[in-house]
Formats: sequence, structure tokens, C-alpha cells
Amino acid sequence: MSKRTIYLIVGLIFLAILGVIILQTSLIRTAMVLNEQRYDDALRDRLIKAADGQEQREEDLIDREVINSYANRRGEKDGSGSATSPLDLGSIAGVSYQFEVRARFANEPLSRRIDNTSLDRELRAELEQANLDATDIQYGVYDAREEKFIIRNGRRLSVSGSDTLRHEDLMQSPYRVAIMSDGGQAPGYLIAYNPRKDRWLFESIWWNLAASLLFVAIILGCFIYTIYVILFQNKLATMKTDFINNMTHEFKTPIATISLATDSINSPKILGNPDKVQRFIKIIKQENKRMNDQVEKVLQMAKLDKNKLKLNLTEVDINEVVSDAALFISLQVEPREGSVETRLEANPAEIEGDLTHISSMINNLLDNANKYSPEKPKIIISTRNVSKGVEITIRDHGLGMSREARKNIFDRFYRVHTGDRHDVKGFGLGLSYVKTITDVHHGTINVKSELGKGSSFIVTLPYRQPQQ
Repeated sequence: MSKRTIYLIVGLIFLAILGVIILQTSLIRTAMVLNEQRYDDALRDRLIKAADGQEQREEDLIDREVINSYANRRGEKDGSGSATSPLDLGSIAGVSYQFEVRARFANEPLSRRIDNTSLDRELRAELEQANLDATDIQYGVYDAREEKFIIRNGRRLSVSGSDTLRHEDLMQSPYRVAIMSDGGQAPGYLIAYNPRKDRWLFESIWWNLAASLLFVAIILGCFIYTIYVILFQNKLATMKTDFINNMTHEFKTPIATISLATDSINSPKILGNPDKVQRFIKIIKQENKRMNDQVEKVLQMAKLDKNKLKLNLTEVDINEVVSDAALFISLQVEPREGSVETRLEANPAEIEGDLTHISSMINNLLDNANKYSPEKPKIIISTRNVSKGVEITIRDHGLGMSREARKNIFDRFYRVHTGDRHDVKGFGLGLSYVKTITDVHHGTINVKSELGKGSSFIVTLPYRQPQQ
């Protein structure tokens, strides 16, 4: 898959996710607005009903007084001390008396016209019926004539003069309805305020918000994972292509050499010279062994799996293994006028591990140190004891690596670019093998490197392997 296609897919998925987030945000905002409007309507409706309840209470008092007073007046007129004739409130005198009583009630102070106990009981009952938390809502009755609050949360207030500053929260509230209004200017207002309104609104959409965040997180997670897989597969495809190219070149050279040696042996001039025949036979065997080694390395990496690999655990002397490996690599380094130095400071140096794999691991690291060093390579191998086991450090003064290369050197088939140098051969499997063997031994491996100054590979292996 080309990079252009990958970028196109990433862009389209990103736009789709961004569109979903914007759409979901808009829906949540709309839900917030609708819930707030529903809350406002419900609270105002309950305030109106509570105010109507107080007005109805006063109407009942007026009617009762009118009936009682008018009946008493008719009774006195008949001289019997009680109402002896039917009461006619629809007469002119009755209507006039009703206006008289209403006017008297209307002129009463608002504090005497409102029953704080019944108001508190009725308002809280209305709030509970509307699923509004009555314990969170503050309310009060404001006397417009006296310019002061006379009731706050069911308690009567005895304050002279204006006290609006003490109840600024109620004064600033938009939730207010007229109370005891006779069609003219209202003598007072029933006002409510909820300091936790925002929390109520948030709780009303909590499940929608949580579900939206969860689904967006899942989509983002899948998106990130998908991009990771695409990039990883693209990188893997590139590494496999490089691996096939490297393998082709690695096999092509010995095959060509064997072919030339075979043709030379068939030559009449060579057949008559036993020394030259033996020389070409030796070349054929060397190249054949080289191909077998490369095939074995590929097969070995194909079988290596840290979950399936069975270790033959024995007591391994790391200092001894390092000494043998240093002696072997010296045979390749010395012809290049290089040097191999060992600093064996680990004591004790015995660990529990697989001798064959640990030896191959160290040999691989030394082989890399030699291959990626310029003329006159200088390799230093050291061992020392650490708290968890034995630490092995292999340091060279070779080409070094960039930060990007250090991130990928343990990946299969990955090979560090060597610029114009084409003499560094391999399949990119050596360090992957080293990492696998380190992991199955429950050890760690770190690398320190700088371009042009060389690299240091630090392997730590524990003294004992954990019991399976």
C-alpha cells in the first residue's frame, strides 16, 4: 500500500471521527438547552400553582367572612340575633359588601395575607411532584411595597427597611411570579433560585454524555489501532522485501562462486593439477557451508518463539563464554588490524541459562560490532555484577546508529542503513535473535549509540530463572 493511499485513509477516518464528535456535541448541547427550558417551565409552573394556592386561601377567607358578616347583619336586622332569612349575596348590597371586604384584605400588609406554613408545604409538594429537588431550591416572598423579603424558605423574616442585599441570589433570579395580584400592580412576588441548577442539568444528560464519550473513545481507539496496524504492515512489507533482496544476494554470491569453481574443475588444465582441484573443492565446501549457515539461521528464526522455545538450563559461566567468543572474533578482527579487549569483573559469573543460545547471542553481538566498524575495529567486552544478575557490555567504536535506528534494531528483518557502504551483509535477524534469547531468559537488553562514535549493547541476565 502506497503512502498516499495510507494518508488518504487516515484523513478520511479522521474527518469521519471529527464529524461524529461535532454532531454528538451539537446533540448534547441541544439536549442541554431543551432540559433547561423544561426545567424553567416546570419551576415557573410550580411557583404559579403555589401562588394560586395562597390566593385561593385568601378567597376562601373572604368568602367565609362575607357570608358570616352578612348573615349576622341580616339577623340583627330581624332582631333575632341570627340569620333567619336566606342570604342573598347576589344582591346589590351583597356585592357591595364583598368589594368592601376584598378592599380591606387588599390593604392588609402582605405578611398578614400569606401563610408561610401552608405556602412552604404546598410549594415543596409541587416541586416534588415535578421531580425537582425541593431541598436544593431556595425561595422567598418579596413585598414590593415594603421593598423587603418577608418569607425565606418557610420562615418569616422580621426586618425593617430594604434587605435585598442579603437576598441577592433571589433578587437576581429569573424565576418569579406575582402573588396576591388583583389584576393591578402586584403587591409582591414569589421568587425561587436553585444554586445547583447546573448540576441538575448535567445529571439529566449524564448517561448520554457518558455513552457518547465511551463510544467516541472506542472509535478513537480503533482508529489509532487501525493506523498502527496499517503502518506496521507497511513497514513489515518493506522489511520483508529488503529481506528477500538480501537473501537473494547472499545466496547468489556463493552459488556463482560454486558454479565458477565447478567449471574450473571441469577444465582440462585444472584436472591435471591436483593442488588446484583441491583448492576449488575447498572453495565449494566453504561456500556450501556458508549457504547452509544462512539457511539454518533463517529456519532458526522461523522456529524461535519465546512462548514455545524450550531452554536447556545449566550453570553457565559468563566469563568463560565471553572469553571463548572474544577469541573467536579476534580471528576476524586482527587481520583488519583491530583489537578485542575483555574486562571480566563479574564474580561470581555463574548464571542459570542455556549455554548454546547464550553463546550464540554473544557471538551475534560481537559479529555486529565487527561488521559495523570501519578499519581497525576496537571492541571492548566487559562483565560485572549487578543486583539482579550479571551484566555484559559489548562496546565498539564503529558507525553508530541514529535515534530512529535504535527504535527498530530488534525488529526482524530490519537492517541499519550504512550509507555508501555495501560490504555489511546479513538478513537483519541477528539482533532480533539476541532480543528473543534475552527475553526468554527473563533478562534485559539496552543500547546506547551515537552516529560516528560507536555503540554499546548492555545485556543483563538473572542469576536464576523463575520456576515455571
